[in-house]
Amino acid sequence: MHASRPRLSLSALVDRVRQSPRRAKLAALTVFVAVLVSLVSLTGSWSLADLRAYDYLSLIGRPALPKDGPIIVAIDEPSMAEIGSQWPWPRALHARLIEALRKAGARTIAMDVIFAEPAAEPENDRALAEALGPDVVLAGDETLIETPQAEQFVRTEPLPLFTERGAKVGIASVNLSGDGTLRQLPSYPDGFAVTLATIAGRNPQPPQRQALIQTFGPARTYPTVSYYQALDPENFLPEGTFRDRVVIVGLSLQNAPSIADGGVDAFATSDTVFSRGLVAGAEIQATIYDNLVHGLAIKTAAAPISVPAILLAALAAALVVFKSTSWRTFGYGALALALIFLASYGLMRLGHLFVSPLGPGLAFLGVAVGQAGIDYAEERRRRREIMRAFAQYLSPALVERLAKDPSQLKLGGERRTLTILFCDVRGFTTIAEDMKDDPEGLTTLVNRLLTPLSEAVLNQGGTIDKYIGDCLMAFWNAPLDDPDHALHAVAAARDMLAALAGVNAELETEAKAAGRQPKMLRIGIGINTGECVVGNMGSARRFDYSALGDAVNLASRLEGASKDYGIPLLIGERTAGLAAARFPVVEIDRITVKGRSLVSPVFTLADGASEAALARHIAYIEAKYRDAGGIDAAQFDELKSMLPSLEHYYEQERARLCSA
Repeated sequence: MHASRPRLSLSALVDRVRQSPRRAKLAALTVFVAVLVSLVSLTGSWSLADLRAYDYLSLIGRPALPKDGPIIVAIDEPSMAEIGSQWPWPRALHARLIEALRKAGARTIAMDVIFAEPAAEPENDRALAEALGPDVVLAGDETLIETPQAEQFVRTEPLPLFTERGAKVGIASVNLSGDGTLRQLPSYPDGFAVTLATIAGRNPQPPQRQALIQTFGPARTYPTVSYYQALDPENFLPEGTFRDRVVIVGLSLQNAPSIADGGVDAFATSDTVFSRGLVAGAEIQATIYDNLVHGLAIKTAAAPISVPAILLAALAAALVVFKSTSWRTFGYGALALALIFLASYGLMRLGHLFVSPLGPGLAFLGVAVGQAGIDYAEERRRRREIMRAFAQYLSPALVERLAKDPSQLKLGGERRTLTILFCDVRGFTTIAEDMKDDPEGLTTLVNRLLTPLSEAVLNQGGTIDKYIGDCLMAFWNAPLDDPDHALHAVAAARDMLAALAGVNAELETEAKAAGRQPKMLRIGIGINTGECVVGNMGSARRFDYSALGDAVNLASRLEGASKDYGIPLLIGERTAGLAAARFPVVEIDRITVKGRSLVSPVFTLADGASEAALARHIAYIEAKYRDAGGIDAAQFDELKSMLPSLEHYYEQERARLCSA
């Protein structure tokens, strides 16, 4: 015994087939975007964009300035004015400063000034040397000199006279990013801030390569006093200002210069993004000091971390658009980008690791937007296919609605209530025989008639099912809903009859002009409403959108029966009931059409009939069903005069009555 397998519906199978190439394209797009963004993220230009992203993120929720951080003694404009001398000042003055700071209780003193050349007056060097000691750090410098022949590092240190007294040397050089901004922590093991923290007994963390500096604010964030004030702290500063503090002495303009102005020993930092001001070198060293002492520096993620992050973002985007893309995709995309930036910020703050959000963000957008574009193009292609497929059968308005929402078109068959219309050319066999020597002319004549008849159907929102020679079949309420399908079908029939009159008038005019007998065309129309199965009917290789059912057969039979009554339009009972609110519908007979055992009341239109005429016709129909033998044949003349549109019908009724 074998277990039965679930069978897929036709629509599910089509959806699966459609999804297969889409998923293959999505997979290819994901791989392409991930590889491309990964390669681009390793370029120098991209790294500058990543660093700019760091600038913005590092300013959000940054840590407060440590309370035990360095104090800056600024060599600034007020000091120059007070001392009365332009820079550089005599080194004996620096000796006075060191002694004053030491006396005020400073734990460690750092001079962010390079004393590499002997002073013009030797006594100034001797004075400074006598003031130095193990609690003092002097600045050194290391510069890369590039020539066409070679690259050479030149290290500049203070005079041996100063280091022999126990003063320490720290390299104060810094590395700028490609955009001229200072972000990277100097990696010198004997850097200025490292040496200062070491002799201060703070056990700084070893500087990591390519680590990023966490800033605490714009210029003058650190407590700063002027040089002249530090020379005499007892008179100019509060008591205990320097007690047990680390002091950094260096150039620091009181009004921080702007980027455009430039400045001496001043640098752009992450804060410059908003402040637009430069930060003095002494304050930069203080920031580096606190980053090392408090472990605040941010490590930059290398390729083994950043590339997987990009791949993960691309995969996340693929999951978001896995089934489809819509306006919701933009919301999901915005949420995903926010999460990417939030994750980058969280890693920076909690893990002190900067994984740039730009690469993952671009990868996510590349996959999501790329797939949305592919889906849009595919939707446009499908829309064109739908419009091409239905343009011959539906009105332009319905084709547009169906193209905008293809879900309204269901594959296979579905049960719907339709109003069906059949229209056939009367006496076409005779016409064809008369024109047997002119088949092209016959084709032109048929097309000339079917064109306005088709337009009448399409203008009323109908669907043209098929053309069978000179016969046209159409229906309403499929593939799109049409609550007034019966009204639209009857209105289309009226328009078709009016169009026929116009074609006949043209043919008559042309025939008279050519001196020949005109070929007047006649049509018969049958309309019926009922339950049908509508959908794509046919074989696996060829099918048509069509309708099947007893209601369809009855509409066809009504069209054929119309010639028996001499009336161009016959309407089924259900259609008449739905259309009676707008059109003057009158019953003419109750018949049994071929192939059906049930008696079917049939109706037609009585356009232009007065209330009295309609009442007279109803009285005739009641009398016909009650006792046809009691009807006076002379009554038909009265009926014909009151309802001239039914003249042929009344003549046939009189002939039938007289022959009975």
